Amino acid sequence: MVKRSPRKTKEEQRSFNMSRIQSKDTKPEIILRKTLWHAGIRYRKNFNTLPGKPDIVITKHKIAIFCDGEFWHGKDWDIKKPKIQANRAYWIEKIERNMARDKEIDKQMQCEGWIVLRFWSKDIQKNLGLCVDEIKYAILKAKVNLCNSDYKDGC
Repeated sequence: MVKRSPRKTKEEQRSFNMSRIQSKDTKPEIILRKTLWHAGIRYRKNFNTLPGKPDIVITKHKIAIFCDGEFWHGKDWDIKKPKIQANRAYWIEKIERNMARDKEIDKQMQCEGWIVLRFWSKDIQKNLGLCVDEIKYAILKAKVNLCNSDYKDGC
């Protein structure tokens, strides 16, 4: 006879599901990293010495890449905000706080000379080539900026 655990309430089930959500090494992040590696682009992952702990960092060119989940970082927030029903006050405050923090981190890193790229998880999964092209363009732009600043040295 198979022993079954008692049924969970909606709140318990939601709590269980939310506890399983990863903050690093998500599927979209892994897909993007593998593609970059195969393209010959070397990087560091989950670089914790930078603000916001970017998912991928190309230190050579000072490029920080974030792979953001649509729900947690507020994609199409104006459309989705009214649709939140359960624990509405908590989730609205949390997601808006995440969005404000993302903007502050971007601003701080740009002031320190970093190029910051943010990709939505679904964009990575559906338009991987475009995401990689954008990263390659940022690398090219960083090289040009480096050459212009070191022009005296004969870059």
